[in-house]
Amino acid sequence: MAHIPDNPLILIDGSSYLYRAFHAYPETMSNGEIPTNAVYGVVNMLRSMMRQFASERIAVVFDAKGKTFRDDMYPEYKANRPPMPDDLRCQIEPLHNVIRAMGLPLICVPGVEADDVIGTLAHQASLAGMPVLISTGDKDMAQLVDDNVTLINTMTNVVMDREGVVEKFGIPPELIIDYLALMGDKVDNIPGVPGVGDKTATALLQGIGGIKDLYERLDDIAPLGFRGSKTMVKKLTEHKDNAMLSYELATIKLDVELDCTPDSLLKQQPNVDELTKLYGQLTFKSWLNELLEGGTGEVEAVESSARKSTGSSASSEPSEMDTSQVIIDRSAYETILTEESFNQWLDKLKSAPVIAFDTETDSLDYMVANLVGLSFAIEDGVAAYVPVAHDYIGAPEQLDRQWVLEQLKPLLEDEAIAKVGQNLKYDASVLARYDIKLKGIKFDTMLASYVYNSVGGKHDMDSLALRFLQHSCISFEQIAGKGKAQLTFNQIDLEQASPYAAEDADVTFRLHQRLNAELEKNEALNRVYQEIEVPLVPVLSRIERTGVLIDDMLLGAQSQEIAARLDELEHKAFEIAGQEFNLSSPKQLQTIFFEKMGLPVIKKTPSGAPSTNEEVLQELALDYPLPKLILEHRGLAKLKSTYTDKLPKMINAETGRVHTSYHQAVTATGRLSSTDPNLQNIPIRNEEGRRIRQAFIAPHGWKILAVDYSQIELRIMAHLSGDKALLDAFKNGKDIHAATAAEIIGVDIEQVTSEQRRRAKAINFGLIYGMSAFGLSKQLGIPRGEAQQYMDTYFERYPGVMQYMEDTRALAAEKGYVETIFGRRLHLPEIKSRNGMRRKAAERAAINAPMQGTAADIIKKAMLLVDEWVQAEGEGKVKLLMQVHDELVFEVESSSLSEIESKIQKLMESAAELDVPLVAEAGHGDNWDQAH
Repeated sequence: MAHIPDNPLILIDGSSYLYRAFHAYPETMSNGEIPTNAVYGVVNMLRSMMRQFASERIAVVFDAKGKTFRDDMYPEYKANRPPMPDDLRCQIEPLHNVIRAMGLPLICVPGVEADDVIGTLAHQASLAGMPVLISTGDKDMAQLVDDNVTLINTMTNVVMDREGVVEKFGIPPELIIDYLALMGDKVDNIPGVPGVGDKTATALLQGIGGIKDLYERLDDIAPLGFRGSKTMVKKLTEHKDNAMLSYELATIKLDVELDCTPDSLLKQQPNVDELTKLYGQLTFKSWLNELLEGGTGEVEAVESSARKSTGSSASSEPSEMDTSQVIIDRSAYETILTEESFNQWLDKLKSAPVIAFDTETDSLDYMVANLVGLSFAIEDGVAAYVPVAHDYIGAPEQLDRQWVLEQLKPLLEDEAIAKVGQNLKYDASVLARYDIKLKGIKFDTMLASYVYNSVGGKHDMDSLALRFLQHSCISFEQIAGKGKAQLTFNQIDLEQASPYAAEDADVTFRLHQRLNAELEKNEALNRVYQEIEVPLVPVLSRIERTGVLIDDMLLGAQSQEIAARLDELEHKAFEIAGQEFNLSSPKQLQTIFFEKMGLPVIKKTPSGAPSTNEEVLQELALDYPLPKLILEHRGLAKLKSTYTDKLPKMINAETGRVHTSYHQAVTATGRLSSTDPNLQNIPIRNEEGRRIRQAFIAPHGWKILAVDYSQIELRIMAHLSGDKALLDAFKNGKDIHAATAAEIIGVDIEQVTSEQRRRAKAINFGLIYGMSAFGLSKQLGIPRGEAQQYMDTYFERYPGVMQYMEDTRALAAEKGYVETIFGRRLHLPEIKSRNGMRRKAAERAAINAPMQGTAADIIKKAMLLVDEWVQAEGEGKVKLLMQVHDELVFEVESSSLSEIESKIQKLMESAAELDVPLVAEAGHGDNWDQAH
């Protein structure tokens, strides 16, 4: 337990907050002119800090522009750090303005770092007996801790006093500089002593003392006996200069000349008028509304149950604070180890209106994950963890997993008991391994956040807790470690595992309340959530667990053929270039293309070097053989590594099938994505891609059935635009591309040539994605003027399409979002951007998103209809295997093929009612390529 004194001087490391906020909050946050994620994130964290700790004295300290004394001391200092991103730099001035308007002292001192300013103020305050709380994520600040100075980590909300430093680092604060000097710092480019890591540094400092002592007692190092101790003297001797330089670089200055003193850093009344103006400019709507409804802009500290008020003055004895408590009180969480306490909780769960539920496992792979424990929450702060398989040495006796699941099975399979979770698809799949069909899936916080705003940031629980609850969750890395040494959950001590697991359920419960309230304000959005996304969870779980059969022998043979072709292409490339080189190296390609061969530079990278990206290669390939060859090599190499080599290794030993993971909360438009393996990106237009699809096979006595929506986005365009000519073409079953060609050229549809149809097809699909005349000219290989003429004529013949596009751009600019036919919102934060390229890209997205998003909604509704029928009537005769873009792929018993094919077509065509008919085309065969 760390002690937090009353009314401390709070020193906030603004630079630490700044970078954390920039990366933690969504990059897409914008007021239409500049990004606002960092400003929002920092202000959010400042407000959170002020809610947690009442204090009269506070300061926010930032690094000033320009070099510091450390750069003069060591020119390579921080040389490895990339320059500040432009999207962050432009937010600093508005952030500083907001902080000042909040009434908080803000300090930037040229020539030194924020650490040095904080160190000086903390030192001055400590000498005067004033308690200090430093809020930072920088481990270097541990050197400042003393009897009056305490740290709180902005990433984890862990409070660290003198004892906390010793517990974390194994050494007292007085040796932290020595510790940093020995280890060095790759991020700041502090050299340190090569070969000295944290364990070695700790062993040296614990065994002998600081750097000065080490160099005075070199003979005492080898007997310490730690790993590498016998060679350590040589390393220390060879790198003494670096060690001493590193000590100077790591030392925080305590004597910076300042215009302020700790006593002068008083929090002032917020400037309501200025804050109102700034929050309005930055479009921080909720904070702006607080002010408009009479708020003062002040953030009051909330009395925490863990902070016991003594009723005395600010100079009274420090009160005790649970280091894990900040906004959410974890003190009421329970660890269930007895049948009696389990049965008490089971009764609570049965009577709760909503249960927040989570599983803890030993793997992220739902096909092999073993259940380690379950957590539940039934109201704010009331949560419990039931461990069933923690097997580390010394683990307490736990309830039997099978017994626990037998007791929970009726509850988990009860449709009438509402469950909420974060990514419940995973939990459903894990429980299925134990013969439990999770029912009553009513809410999913990941999906609620996604439907609320698909581009509003990440939808993982930690990000949602920060964004909606201003709470920093215990991270998995905090309790399990990192990298190769990371523990699986069954190996984690219950003292750490239980609060982590129970917090997951508690936070999920709170997020559900917050997000559900937001969604209920919009009927259409709530319908998308309740009627499309949440019901799809068990459907996707079934699809994933079914998996698809793969012919690994066929893929193995294809891999060998591709390897031979790659070797052949490589030798041809060497012949053309006149030398050997790495075909995958952009730097070597730049040298060959632009220096040696003198190819034209089409585009440059942000650093000013000639680009060799895909788009550039495609343009160069029109006129030069080497880029064309490189493109073929890249495509084949990717196919080999991603599919022909990888798929056989992904076959599950138990099922003999490959099992993908479908993600509902990734794409901006509502489309599903898939990983491990990614089934969405297997090419269909080249022979190699089709051969990969040939390896997706049906078992004996079954067929692969593929049912695909025909030109669904063009049909949606016709519906949305209401264009008479388009509607007529689809209603009359015409070939839409031939019909378009006939309209543009002014001939009968029977007279349209294949080339004319090809050009019309490029226009039809190009317009959906906002293609310009320049883009069309490149695609068709025709002059730009001719391409422009095609487009002009198109809009003359289809005026409804032009009107739809103009109306959509205007509506998007006004509202900041567009909608699908079903009400899914697709936010466009860049739609008012002053940056022309960003604004144009947002406008193109505005036109395309309603079509792509509606297509996504329709295929999801189709999956729900088909799955419902399969569960009721088709079980044992048909299995839904995959969803790929506008296509559903099935495994169908051969004897029932004709009947099932017809039924599924009808179901898919009934998924939505548009002003034009939906058409689902079916094909079947022994493999996916034959069926498509």
